[in-house]
Amino acid sequence: MPSETAFDDPQRHLVRYSGHGAFSPELIVRAAGTSVFTESGRELLDFTSGQMSAILGHSHPAIVSTVREQVARLDHLHSGMLSPPVVELARRLAGTLPDPLDKALLLTTGAEANEAAVRMAKLVTGRHEIVSFARSWHGMTQAAANATYSAGRKGYGPAAPGNFALPVPDRYRPAVVDTEGNLDWRRQLDLGFEMIDAQSVGSLAACLVEPILSSGGVVELPPGYLAALAEKCRERGMLLILDEAQTGLCRTGDWYAFQHEGVVPDILTVSKTLGAGLPLAAVLTTSEIEQRAHDRGFLFFTTHVSDPLPAAVGNTVLDVLVRDRLDERARVLGTDLRDRLDKLAARHEVVGDVRGRGLLLGVELVGDDVLGAGGADRLGAAVTARCHDLGLHMNIVQLPGMGGTFRIAPPLTAGDDEIARGVSILDAALADAVGGL
Repeated sequence: MPSETAFDDPQRHLVRYSGHGAFSPELIVRAAGTSVFTESGRELLDFTSGQMSAILGHSHPAIVSTVREQVARLDHLHSGMLSPPVVELARRLAGTLPDPLDKALLLTTGAEANEAAVRMAKLVTGRHEIVSFARSWHGMTQAAANATYSAGRKGYGPAAPGNFALPVPDRYRPAVVDTEGNLDWRRQLDLGFEMIDAQSVGSLAACLVEPILSSGGVVELPPGYLAALAEKCRERGMLLILDEAQTGLCRTGDWYAFQHEGVVPDILTVSKTLGAGLPLAAVLTTSEIEQRAHDRGFLFFTTHVSDPLPAAVGNTVLDVLVRDRLDERARVLGTDLRDRLDKLAARHEVVGDVRGRGLLLGVELVGDDVLGAGGADRLGAAVTARCHDLGLHMNIVQLPGMGGTFRIAPPLTAGDDEIARGVSILDAALADAVGGL
């Protein structure tokens, strides 16, 4: 008999790390543009940009060229050394941001960036309590995981003291409503902070939130909410940290999602989209906060802090975003995608809501109303599987009590025809899945 290879049983030696344990059913061997290709040669449109990261698509020629050139020149350094790509990326990131955000710390992942941001906030405020949304996802490292409420909290022992959950202002599923039945987000925000104040020991350091909750169901904060939240923070001497891992760098049609509301955070974290699929993240803050942190001995020394290779990639990402006006492209393509999804929703009673901004959109299924308890989860899984069969990779969010929501985030470089083809596949998959349940 022929000897066994790893590909006979791909999962045999892998730790299952997603909670539910399911991997994609086929090995992916190649990717280009908006598509990935399986070992059997099948093409899948990638409507999640990898892990919500590859905003320039896969194997973008400019990124490929930069990696080849930079890895041959200077790839990795001692963490105390600086290189031209690092200095240049810090300068250019500051140039994309409003004053007074002008200091950058370059890291590798979103969790690491949020870890550094929380650590900095605690140091400069001299406090330790952190507020985040009740459906948040900020990462799996210590402080980031403690501020994450959407999943991964059970079974790991006690969380760090001083972490508080703030209710999510979900307009589709409002928890607090006005006399007309619409979300009363101001009252909800007031009630949320009344509860936080009651539990606080007087050591509120920061509020860490996404301007659009992605893993929490693609929930866009209502107009005015972010400004009101910033005021709550100022009243308590807290810092406002915005996590733009998935919304930053043009995906929502603005360079940063917070610009839509005219609110400037004290600390901003970016990752995913900054490296366009490669491991690169950044913490951006003000000179004043950076100075206070430095004066108090801020320490965040990691193996790959300020590495030149990913920094060079980040500079190329900025080059392409500016050259190809991809913020404008995200607005135009996002409007077309939203229009197509709205029409799809009108044809399928199991689609309850379409929401989001630019090229970060959500489609929420309401299978529980049609198929009974747990119906949304079953339907979401069935639609995901059928999409895969028909040539489209989709990502479903499954949170208790809210059903299944597809996160739709194709690359900013996707073509009009690819957007149309992806929605057409989703349309067919919905019809097939509902008919099969």
